Order: sequence, then structure tokens, then C-alpha cells
Amino acid sequence: MIVAAPMNEAELRDMMYTAQLLREGDAFTIRYPRGQGVMPEWRTEMKKMTIGTGRKISDGEEVAILTLGHIGNYAITAKEVLAEEGLNPAHYDMRFVKPLDEELLHDIFRNFKKVVTVEDGCLMGGFGSAVLEFMAENGYAAKVTRLGIPDRIVEHGTQEQLHAECNFDAEGIAKAVRALAGVKKPVSNYASN
Repeated sequence: MIVAAPMNEAELRDMMYTAQLLREGDAFTIRYPRGQGVMPEWRTEMKKMTIGTGRKISDGEEVAILTLGHIGNYAITAKEVLAEEGLNPAHYDMRFVKPLDEELLHDIFRNFKKVVTVEDGCLMGGFGSAVLEFMAENGYAAKVTRLGIPDRIVEHGTQEQLHAECNFDAEGIAKAVRALAGVKKPVSNYASN
């Protein structure tokens, strides 16, 4: 089974277009994002995607952020905050959890020894676990922090509240990058008189 998750409306359209094309093989599932979109001009031309391929959103140093689905938009916000603090993690939108983009993962693990995986799914048996399995099977040694839904009851709330509670909102991602980079969050510039 093919399992995909779009970061934005354009990717969703491309995944839907690709899924309906005639092909041999596996069923194609798309994990639809909830909530509001992020693209004001979402009516982009639909094009065929290569199944099992991710994409690099931005270059960076020291830490790589690997996202699956709309949570990638939080990573973009986190990168903006981190840039003001002098940190520049790379960001990859993996798009497919099954099959994983192994070529892209080889490139990531050859170049980064610190990785954050981010998903809005269960940590146990999810995207981050699949990345750890890939890493172990291929002999890579990296420090990996997985962000996602923990194996516990998560109470009701808005999406934003739940993402923050589970630490995979923009601040949670920034916090994970800081921790891997060995940097504490800067103290506010406001001094009390």
C-alpha cells in the first residue's frame, strides 16, 4: 500500500491526480489534512508525482528536519524563528511514508548526524519509526528526535492546542532543534527595571 500525506493544497492535488492514473500495483492512500489550507492560490496545475519521492524545502546545517504532511508548514515557521537565533536547520518534506524515499534518506544521513522527524500521527510505528528502521538497517548513526502523537490519551482541544500539547507545533519543532544543536532558547531582551 502507498501511504502519502500532502504538505499543502498543491501537493494534495498532485497526489490525487497521481492516485487516479492507471498503474500496476499497490493501493494508494492519501492522509488528508484537517483544518484550513495554507495556499491562497491553491488551484495549481495538477501534475503526476513520482511515487515514493520527497523533496528538499531548504538547505541547512547541523540538523535536518524531516516532516510528513501539513506539519511541514510548522517547520517553515520554526526555521524562521531559529534563523533569528542563528540556527539554520535543513528541511525535507518526505511526502510518502510508504514507500520511503530511500535515496533522499541516504543523502540526509550522509550529511546530518542530528535529525528531527515530525508527524501528526502516532510515534509508535509511525513515520519516525520507519526512519529509525531505515537508519538502523543501513548502518547510519545519528541522534534522532521524533515528534508526533505520544502513546497516551490526548484530551480534546483545537488542532493548535493539541499540536502544542504533543510538542509538534512550530515552537515544539524549534525546541527540538535547539536541544539537538545544544543551544538554549535565548532569554528575552526585555530587562526589568
